[in-house]
Amino acid sequence: MGEAVPSSREPVNPAVERFAVPPDPGQAGTLDDLVQRLRLLKVWAGDPSYERITDRINAVWGAAGRPSAELASKTTVVRCFEIGRRRLNPHLVVAVVQALHPDVGYVTQWRQALRVIGGEIEAASQVRVQDRLPQDLAEFTGRTIELEQLRQALHHARQHGEAVVITAIAGMAGVGKTQLAVRAGHLFTRKKAFDRVLFVNLRGFYPDPAQPPADPAAVLDGFLRLLGVPGQQIPHDLPARTAAYRDRLAGTSTLVVLDNAADAEQIRPLLPQTPGCLTLVTSRRSLTDLPSAIHLTVDVFTPDEAIAFLTAAVPEVPVGAHPQAAARIAGRCGYLPLALGLVTGHIRNTPGWTLTDHADRLDDRHTRRRLESGVELALNLSYQHLPTDLQRVLRMAALHPGQDFDAYAAAALTDTDPPTAGTMLEHLCRDHLLQQATPGRYSFHDLVRAYAASRADDQDNPSQRRAALTRLFDFYVATTATAMNLARPHARHRGPTIPAANTPTPDLAEQKQAELWLDTELANLLTVAEHGWPEHTWQLSATLDRHLRTRGPYRDAETLHQHALHLARHHGNHPAEMNALNSLGQAHRMQGSYDLASGHYGRALQIADDIGDRGGELTALNGLGYVHRMLGRHEQAGNHYGRALQIAHDIGDRDGERAALHGLGEVHAMLGRHQQAGDRFSQALQIAHDIGDRGGELSALNGLGHIHWMLGHHEQAADYFGRALQIAQDNGNRIGELSALNGLGHIHWTLGLHELAGDYYGRALQIAQAIGNRNGELNALNGHGLVHRMLGRYSEAANCYQQAYNLARELGSDNWQYEALQGLGRLHHATGHPDLALTHHEQALRYATDLNQPDDQARAHDGLAHAHHALNDHDRARRHWQHALDILTSLGTDHTEDIETSVPNIRAQLTKLDKQHPPTAIE
Repeated sequence: MGEAVPSSREPVNPAVERFAVPPDPGQAGTLDDLVQRLRLLKVWAGDPSYERITDRINAVWGAAGRPSAELASKTTVVRCFEIGRRRLNPHLVVAVVQALHPDVGYVTQWRQALRVIGGEIEAASQVRVQDRLPQDLAEFTGRTIELEQLRQALHHARQHGEAVVITAIAGMAGVGKTQLAVRAGHLFTRKKAFDRVLFVNLRGFYPDPAQPPADPAAVLDGFLRLLGVPGQQIPHDLPARTAAYRDRLAGTSTLVVLDNAADAEQIRPLLPQTPGCLTLVTSRRSLTDLPSAIHLTVDVFTPDEAIAFLTAAVPEVPVGAHPQAAARIAGRCGYLPLALGLVTGHIRNTPGWTLTDHADRLDDRHTRRRLESGVELALNLSYQHLPTDLQRVLRMAALHPGQDFDAYAAAALTDTDPPTAGTMLEHLCRDHLLQQATPGRYSFHDLVRAYAASRADDQDNPSQRRAALTRLFDFYVATTATAMNLARPHARHRGPTIPAANTPTPDLAEQKQAELWLDTELANLLTVAEHGWPEHTWQLSATLDRHLRTRGPYRDAETLHQHALHLARHHGNHPAEMNALNSLGQAHRMQGSYDLASGHYGRALQIADDIGDRGGELTALNGLGYVHRMLGRHEQAGNHYGRALQIAHDIGDRDGERAALHGLGEVHAMLGRHQQAGDRFSQALQIAHDIGDRGGELSALNGLGHIHWMLGHHEQAADYFGRALQIAQDNGNRIGELSALNGLGHIHWTLGLHELAGDYYGRALQIAQAIGNRNGELNALNGHGLVHRMLGRYSEAANCYQQAYNLARELGSDNWQYEALQGLGRLHHATGHPDLALTHHEQALRYATDLNQPDDQARAHDGLAHAHHALNDHDRARRHWQHALDILTSLGTDHTEDIETSVPNIRAQLTKLDKQHPPTAIE
């Protein structure tokens, strides 16, 4: 019998007892809303401490048999309550809720809320932007009044130097809002009114719940890339992205088309504020809460416009016996442009029929199906008169879970070849049943997709639909494997063995082609992993791991691998579980969640040992080495790397050998063993060169750059960091670029080039925040603090150091807490507060001693000496400087990474001190 769980409700201070029932998570609309309700639940439950919540969680998890390595830490529990998170760990949040209010029904409400919000956040982050307008319709007609209104609005804005927003191109579905915006855009660009175009479908109204409205932050990420901002320089949060976007548009003439907007809140961050720019927004809602906008409501065609549309679209078709046939057709279509476009496509495909014949046909169908709307009537008519093969292509294409697709994907769905599929897709485009936003990529109008999907449900049995999706998923997985083998040939042995697809795949011949395909299809690949069969999810998780690892953002990797882990455990697939755990460990460690990473790696190591997978064991050991190193546990880190190195030798895994050697180099560097560290990095560099691992090369170059910087070889260090930066930028390796930029920041700071150092740290910080690399963020924050301090910007320096300290505490990183404390100590000394400096340096020394990092101990002793000297305690100052000198002498170096702590500087301080305040006889 398990231990009884005590009541979670504790005595409550009346001042915080504001509600009698726990907060409803179902009312949360965003992640921040959900976190706010979790905070309220904590108050409602008596505001127990985070330690007590953690203890309750671990009591339940431990009783359930969870390994100790996978138990919760206080740090990870605290993070569940932080506003501004991009994601939450749903399993941990549920455990927190259970600890606060163990009511089964209430916990179920939280699970549902987490699924809804979590799923929408991930799906909303997948969005495609483009720098060109969709194709204009040759048969576009009418809308002369609306086009003139748009022209006059642009003319007025240009005359008065205003930025203008045309929002309410509003109206019902199928009324032609997008085509009006596209036609206006083409007219404006043909007249050279704009020098660039940005276009995005915001999915404000979409029939597939798996494709929620696009996240403005994701849209801005895409827009900034199109505007020439490197991915690593894109800010992390929405306000900063909006500011960067508007800054890029300043002084330009840019046409921004925001199609299918959900509401004003979605589009506000996307609106330029620059004279000369024009924003066209289409929506089914009238966006009246944008009062500065010009509102334009689009209705169905007038009868005359509808007749003109038909006449222009099919001028060669005779009218027949009834002179009002065109008017009858327009009326049956409800004068709706989408319906009229579909009907004209059908008319073209029925030679020999007159307009009267078509009008009679529509009258007959309307009589028999009185409830058909104009759109469905037109869709039925268009569909019924398609050849059978085109009907099937339309139905199968509607099964695709992503936003758009190419001819290869269509060929897989229909079990044909890409040229044939491409021809049929073009035919469907001409019939207005598909759209082509960019050459070679196709998508649906949401109403057409919904219709085609319903036809697939009616006409294709489940086994046929499943077979089509299986071919599609096989195609994506096989092509991903091919692309990854080209992009990272040295890691070919690490991926799963994936059979060739039974349908044609693109001819990817070189690395650049492979990486372009991966980048283009990544949104579809992640969607396939979510919607596909378990085998496809496991394969994509294992195959895409390295692509997501170097490119970021890590939230995509975490979502993919978490889904793979869930399926692997559900189906009892231990090899897949091991791979997913190793990949999740990687994703968490790069985000600084070391407790989670350690738990995943530990479980992966256990499974690898159980099933005899030495490659999986090697990966887990290298991962554990990294985690222990970042937590300052150098002995454990060295042991894990040593075991990994032995396994790599045993099984002939050169890539694993390189990773273990690099890790050992990092451990030696932290312990001040610079020669041994340099040797390990050099060995890793040679192996990386031999196996063609460019990522491994740049990691080793960064390591060698750091060692030469520590030794005072600044020119050589700059050369290593520069070479690493070039490789990283050539290969899109954002982690390597981040490390190289931080390294170059260190070099330039050491050389006294503080402004330039600040530029490097700034670029590094942007990358770190964009991809979620917490370690790189800490490095850059401390570098920024250092630069601000040296330039006398003490308030900015304090802010950087405090941010770094708070983040280091959150992550449980003693090493980075040491760095922040040491920086704060130096700062307080510079601002004339030696007592505060003393406190911070004492704390820093304790961390450096616990970590057994002699170089850092010397730096802390130097800081303490300066503080004591300022407080006129000259004897203590002398002792601390002597300690620092002894440490550096024992290490065989006269430098530390802090240029203020060096043998020449310390000796000069001791000489000066001895002259001014000779040592006492006791000393």
